[in-house]
Formats: sequence, C-alpha cells, structure tokens
Amino acid sequence: MAGLTIGRLAEEAGVNVETIRYYQRRGLMLEPDKPGNGHRRYTADAIKRVQFIKRAQVLGFTLDEIGSLLELDEAHACAETRELASHKLKVIENKLTDLKAMRKALVALLRQCDTGAAQGGCPIIHALAAD
Repeated sequence: MAGLTIGRLAEEAGVNVETIRYYQRRGLMLEPDKPGNGHRRYTADAIKRVQFIKRAQVLGFTLDEIGSLLELDEAHACAETRELASHKLKVIENKLTDLKAMRKALVALLRQCDTGAAQGGCPIIHALAAD
C-alpha cells in the first residue's frame, strides 16, 4: 500500500505522532480517510506541510497565524501574507526593545550587588519590593 503511516510521517517530518494529531485537530492538516481494513496513509506533501508549520513556528508565528498563512497560500494572496509577516516583525522588534530594557535594569542591579552599594540588604530584593 502506498503512502506514509502517521508514525512514518512524524518520523520523516521530525515531530511526534501527537503533534500530527494536534495539527489535525487545529485544522492545519487534513486527516486522510481510514480504509476499512488498514491504516490512514499520508502523501509526501504532508511532510512538507508539517515542515512548513514548524518553520513558521520558529519564526514566531502562532498556530492561528500559521492557519492564516496556509489560507493565504491557497488564495495566492502574497500582499496579505507580506502584511502578516510585517506585523510579526513589528511584534518581534517590540519584544526586543522590551528585552533590552529588562537587560539594562538587571545589569544595573547586578552592579549594585557587586559594588556593595546597597546598605542593609540585597539591592535586587529591595528594587523588586519597592513601591
């Protein structure tokens, strides 16, 4: 019988079987019909679909956003896809700004600890407890 079992699909795509099932429940992948006397079989395109989902996740897209990307692909809507990617980039840039501010604050607190600038206790604890 041609095609891949769910186990083989998961192995080829580098995920576990439950990931495939979860993507199916989320509507990101179709579940093939099950023949009366056998196992569901997936095409090689299913591997590409899982890999697409995983790559999009690495770029920070949520599964809902990935669902939108897949719909946009089917509609050949490149402009809308670009807009979604542009929005994602803005979100990432905002997170980077926030992370840099957090880093700067922590570095300053660590310097206070290292120099012994705070009297009567830990400056990190005092800064976190301050009103």
